[in-house]
Amino acid sequence: MADSACARGGLTPAPGGVLVNTVVGDAAERQKLIASCAETVELSDRNACDVELLTVGGFSPLDGFLSQADYDSVVADMRLKSGLLFGLPIVLDTDSESIQPGMNLLLRYQGTDMAVMEVTDKYTPNKALEAKQCYGVSTIEHPGVHMISTERGKYYLGGKVHGLDLPTRPFPCATPEEVRAGLPAGADVVAFQCRNPVHRAHYELFIRSRDAPNVDNGAVVLVHPTCGPTQGDDIPGDVRYKTYEVLKSELEDDTIQWAYLPYSMHMAGPREALQHMLIRKNYGCTHFIIGRDMAGSKSSLDGEDFYGAYDAQDLAKSISEELGVQCVPSQNVMYTEEKGYVTADVAEAEGLTPKKLSGTKFRKMLRAGEDIPEWFAFKSVVQVLRDAQK
Repeated sequence: MADSACARGGLTPAPGGVLVNTVVGDAAERQKLIASCAETVELSDRNACDVELLTVGGFSPLDGFLSQADYDSVVADMRLKSGLLFGLPIVLDTDSESIQPGMNLLLRYQGTDMAVMEVTDKYTPNKALEAKQCYGVSTIEHPGVHMISTERGKYYLGGKVHGLDLPTRPFPCATPEEVRAGLPAGADVVAFQCRNPVHRAHYELFIRSRDAPNVDNGAVVLVHPTCGPTQGDDIPGDVRYKTYEVLKSELEDDTIQWAYLPYSMHMAGPREALQHMLIRKNYGCTHFIIGRDMAGSKSSLDGEDFYGAYDAQDLAKSISEELGVQCVPSQNVMYTEEKGYVTADVAEAEGLTPKKLSGTKFRKMLRAGEDIPEWFAFKSVVQVLRDAQK
């Protein structure tokens, strides 16, 4: 059931009506939980992101890793057993034969005791079915399929997760409660998701989103990049974070807010669009920008796209009302010699001359120390990227 249309900004209800927070504040209770653990599990980078979002409410209504029944339901229908929408399975994988339901596990990441998990389920997933349903393909050419096939263990574990502490990261990740506290209660909040540095076309895109027909006047944009693991050739999260911070200081715009998301990208196209919308709803957003081929990926063999340009937009529109998050399709903006950035339809109608610079060409110019045109990238962002190469 969709949330009330009048709920806006920091007052937007979380999916299911309750923003989950499983962090245990009482010191004695924390010690009791730790003492109850039969084994310690060292989390991967991806696992740690999932644990963090589970404990602080980023994955609300979840309060733990999926049971087998919920896993099967999400894989088959993009819904939990309760009927609530959910895009991708959130699971803890293991190869351990000794871990069994009824045990408590201490979940540790790089020296930080992040959580205690009550194991209720242990099951052997059908990874081929999961791949086909969630990613649309079962070939390991797809980065998400490659991940579940080669990185994840034989078994999946389900059960509630009690939060103990958050890891020390090179970038601070505000919780949903913290982000909501800074949002204007009476305004629409448009979320902009990215996993790369923000260049000028991105900026034009999210600034223009405030003028979309379904966005009320006075809206703010929440730039909310994913800073967890993405694809192997992406810029590392700590470097991306620095680019965002310098741009935030440069722009100094009160209508643009910034926060960072400890989320691990799956490159799952349409399903991931749903996942991102749900997460941003938990962070208080009312609208979400859906770009062309959002969270898309290409075959590692022939370079062909796995998803159509509008597959993610189509799915997002179909579930928008039920989820209670409105879609803002990203405009196709381009830089022209005559008028700077305009939409593609304006450029065509007025016969303007577009200027283009591919991502591949940009990276080559960056490595070679060549000047990057300011119409393409902010100088401050380019400088951070150059410094990271030293």
